[in-house]
Amino acid sequence: VFGLSSVAQVVLGRGDFGQHLSINLGFGIGVTLGIHAAGGISGAHLNAAITLTHCILGNLPWRKLPAYLIGQFLGSFTAAATVFGLYYDALYDYTKGNFTVTGPTATASIFSTYPAPYVSLLGGFFTEFTATVMLMLGILIIHDEKNNGALKGTQALLTGILVLGIGLGMGMNTGYAINPSRDLPPRVFTAIAGWGMDVFTAGHCWWWVPLTAPILGSLAGVLIHKLFIDFHNQPVPESGNEKGQPAVETS
Repeated sequence: VFGLSSVAQVVLGRGDFGQHLSINLGFGIGVTLGIHAAGGISGAHLNAAITLTHCILGNLPWRKLPAYLIGQFLGSFTAAATVFGLYYDALYDYTKGNFTVTGPTATASIFSTYPAPYVSLLGGFFTEFTATVMLMLGILIIHDEKNNGALKGTQALLTGILVLGIGLGMGMNTGYAINPSRDLPPRVFTAIAGWGMDVFTAGHCWWWVPLTAPILGSLAGVLIHKLFIDFHNQPVPESGNEKGQPAVETS
């Protein structure tokens, strides 16, 4: 809701009610609050790519995957419907009732991601892949207690800042979906709500990229963390001494 409504305000406000930074902040705040809301209940699985990765790694039972995916889909779909209702009057005024995916008054990008006109399918795939690598790598670093993990209670805020940073640096090409759960359900909603099947054919049938690239990027992020950080971590000393410092007995 925070993310999509921030996009709606920037697009429908014609730049008078926010800029690209507003969108980045909106999604960062939304992720932070989502983790606070669901962190103690389910571990805050807001991203289907990361959920699937945890199943592949054995950190999450496969039997839980359908429930998590359904929850993610319904949450994102409901968010799109909420923002649609919230800004329906503005949408109608902006488009004169003609909801389009492309063109001067295109509004489908309020709800789902689409590549910029200059971006090739391969370039867009690489963008989403790389952005998700950074997302997964950042999450693992934030929660890595054997290395230099975040202070307890700050993980949600830092993850929101991580998403903000990805948007600031890697959002221009594709809108940084980095999450199948964030992209597909609103796309389905727009197909139903008046934008039609163009939402699946636009951008050289772009819709499948935000589904596959984040999954591969998430797996690659785990591999990079394992090879370059986790294998080199030292066990946390029980004495509480800093890593690498020998324990000294005192009487």
